[in-house]
Amino acid sequence: MEHLKTTVSHDGKQFAVEGWCDPKFGAASERFVKNFAEGLEIGACIACTIGGKPVLDLWGGFADKAGTRPWEKDTIVNMMSVSKAITGICVYILADRGLIDPEAPVARYWPEFAANGKEKLQLKHVLDHRAGMALVSEAIPRGSVYDHAVMAAALARQPAAWEPGTDAGYHVLTQGFILAEVVRRVTGKTLGTFFRTEIAEPLQLDYRIGLDKKDLARCAEWALPADSPMAKAIIDPYATQEGSFWQPLAADEDFNSLAWRTAEIPSANGHGNARAVARLYGALVLEGQDGVHLMKSATLERMITEQHNIKERYLGRHYHQGSGVVLSSKPNAWMGPNRRAFGHQGAGGAIGFGDPDAKLGFSYAMNKPHADVTVPTRARVIEAIYAALG
Repeated sequence: MEHLKTTVSHDGKQFAVEGWCDPKFGAASERFVKNFAEGLEIGACIACTIGGKPVLDLWGGFADKAGTRPWEKDTIVNMMSVSKAITGICVYILADRGLIDPEAPVARYWPEFAANGKEKLQLKHVLDHRAGMALVSEAIPRGSVYDHAVMAAALARQPAAWEPGTDAGYHVLTQGFILAEVVRRVTGKTLGTFFRTEIAEPLQLDYRIGLDKKDLARCAEWALPADSPMAKAIIDPYATQEGSFWQPLAADEDFNSLAWRTAEIPSANGHGNARAVARLYGALVLEGQDGVHLMKSATLERMITEQHNIKERYLGRHYHQGSGVVLSSKPNAWMGPNRRAFGHQGAGGAIGFGDPDAKLGFSYAMNKPHADVTVPTRARVIEAIYAALG
């Protein structure tokens, strides 16, 4: 790969962009630079691997809203629901080892979960958002999301909101807590610890679910606008049905708090960079990398088999839903032209995905949330990568 370093200007500010790029993917790097030239990003990073080898690894802009701290090679950022697929991948790694059966009831691994008629609720319906557990039904204290034990106990107590398997509703925060408790019961490790010791450290991935305090200084500031629908929903979660997802958060959460960054919130608070997430997906489509086995191809196929394509009841979106992962879906989660591409998007614009047919791993992360669900900043780069592949 060739080294790239350039500076672009927009509205009186200068943005430095740096990294490496295989010349074959020069158009993709140009489109990434263009995002800054058009003022579409504050700070961002992208990475892509083909056949396990990096072909694109770029970063640029600023790690803070004020534009005083450059985005560096090792800057990490909150990637929101990108972590949903990573949590699902952890579950399927355990399935690959014969320790978890996605067809089994959750209560097989977590007996307390059987309360209120949930004794037959299958793990597969948690993985594909058809469990009827999208919201915490009781009014738990604001800030409960930072305490796994409180969230798990509340979810164990409540009934399902609909017959599992009959409808889909995006489990914004709750999916991760249910899956994480199953992982904890099976392995004795928290989800964040399991991911770190079994995946991140062996593959040398700079991505964590629950940050250590030593990593806080290099974390980018998430620039959530105070007047955005998400910010307003956090303050007053019961104003809309969608907003009630956020009731367990502190009322002043902006996704930069110490509590948010250091807690393990497996559906939403993975922090890392594009290089790490692209490498993870690149390894998955190859069954593993550098001597690190993740899962057999048959297990991967099970994970990426479409479970449904229902218009879910809360956000009103259609997803080609795999098991724990989303399959490429327009407009919200487009992952290129190959329908078997799988991964997950994050609120605001981050994404990570793998393409088994192209042997590709890709990720895009940024600190400026985008309201447009098509997220043209990442789409224009993805388009250029596939155009280069021919």
